[in-house]
Amino acid sequence: MLSKTKLYLLTGFLGAGKTTFLTNVLKDLEDKKISVIMNEFGKVGIDGSIIKKEGMELVELNKGSIFCSCLKLSFVSALVEMADRNMEYVFVESSGLADPSNIDEFLEAVEVVKGDVYDYSGAICIVDGLNFLEQIGDVETIERQLRFSHLVIISKVDLIHSEKLKEIKEKIREINNRADIVESINGVIDYDFLDRDLMIYDWGAYEDTSNSPENRPKTLTLTFEGELAKEKLTDFLNIIKEDSYRIKGFFRLQDGWNQVDVVNRTIDYSPSDKGEDISELVIISKIGAQIIRPIFSAWERIVGKEMKLR
Repeated sequence: MLSKTKLYLLTGFLGAGKTTFLTNVLKDLEDKKISVIMNEFGKVGIDGSIIKKEGMELVELNKGSIFCSCLKLSFVSALVEMADRNMEYVFVESSGLADPSNIDEFLEAVEVVKGDVYDYSGAICIVDGLNFLEQIGDVETIERQLRFSHLVIISKVDLIHSEKLKEIKEKIREINNRADIVESINGVIDYDFLDRDLMIYDWGAYEDTSNSPENRPKTLTLTFEGELAKEKLTDFLNIIKEDSYRIKGFFRLQDGWNQVDVVNRTIDYSPSDKGEDISELVIISKIGAQIIRPIFSAWERIVGKEMKLR
């Protein structure tokens, strides 16, 4: 009889460090049969190209939350497909705005189709140590991700002082007084969670998700042909980031291709071997379609070259 596949759910708000964490876990499991189901709100998946490695199965589910009715069938189908491939581990990286309160619905649906093939091993929530205290009061899904987690990892602890870290842990404990809490720098922790029973920290009853087609955030994709000075792109991003939950993508700058990552007030660039013809940024809006005009206005004023927004 085949052993069951260990299934982990990875949650955390936009920019918390889920993909960095997952990349490090995959390195730690290089000799294992692994698949990843990656969920992004945008029409174009950005993070999938970051974590791809030889021999790994990757399924990308975009344009919504996997916990919303809009992608429910796609998510269940992906889990069923992975069950047929005899994987040792399946990691599901959900969108930063995903509410996983109804994960049991999907596990039950897969069991009806395939039987008891998955060993659900827990939900791991990445908390952005740098921005968490400012975000928690504004975005409901952050609290729900924490409430329905079995392990909480506080990222970027090297960028905060000890008093702030203490305050973060106290706030997490208000929401979830069961899950283990660990600290991480650059997505690195002790990966002994893979050998532990995280389900001893289970919360009990599941709930309906708050994700729905009606409250899905507006996501736009900006594309540009040609290259740009980093200073100009930075000036543009500094204007539109105030109305954005998250901006990320790949851009050809004068010093070559760069991975661009904008979280709150922070803009990060890192060299990339993306090497395609068209630069692409995914923008998740805080203000819905109203962000379209400021994007075009800022781009015209700072860059003045043709770009496309869809």
